Amino acid sequence: MFKSEVGQLAGRHAARLAAMLAIGLSLTAAHPGAHDAPRTPGSGAPSATIDAATPVGTVMAFHAALASGDTGAALMHLSEDVVIFESGGVENSRAEYASHHLEADAAFSAAVPRTLVSRSHGMQGDMAWVMSVETVTGTYRTRAINSRSVETMILKQVNGQWRIVHIHWSSADIS
Repeated sequence: MFKSEVGQLAGRHAARLAAMLAIGLSLTAAHPGAHDAPRTPGSGAPSATIDAATPVGTVMAFHAALASGDTGAALMHLSEDVVIFESGGVENSRAEYASHHLEADAAFSAAVPRTLVSRSHGMQGDMAWVMSVETVTGTYRTRAINSRSVETMILKQVNGQWRIVHIHWSSADIS
């Protein structure tokens, strides 16, 4: 890829993310009270009935697929051109995520339970956002994990199905 093509690609991704952020911010103003009730410890696992026909259900189904090790099902919830931000890194497509961090994310999700602390969500037209705060506590590869995770997912409805088009994950140890 030539330097100018890389610049154009980066510009398109930046413009798309700016538009999604603007929608998310407008939804925050429009729906400030759209919060799920906090779950009790141990209830962070998704229920047996997840409605993937909704944005929140799609996010829950994505996480359930990761936690069960079903990476194929997890990928089905991502758009082909998903952009994922995590720990300062960027993955610019579903294929890139599948070839880099998907397996490790599934292994981590299977080993370390997450407990939902809070979630806000909303939608406007064919775009939606889901923002979650969770505690993550357990052991992964002999390492004790006790952290708070924050997640932003932006979704777009395509052919009647919600697909995740952007994920931003961030976490910090809880002292």
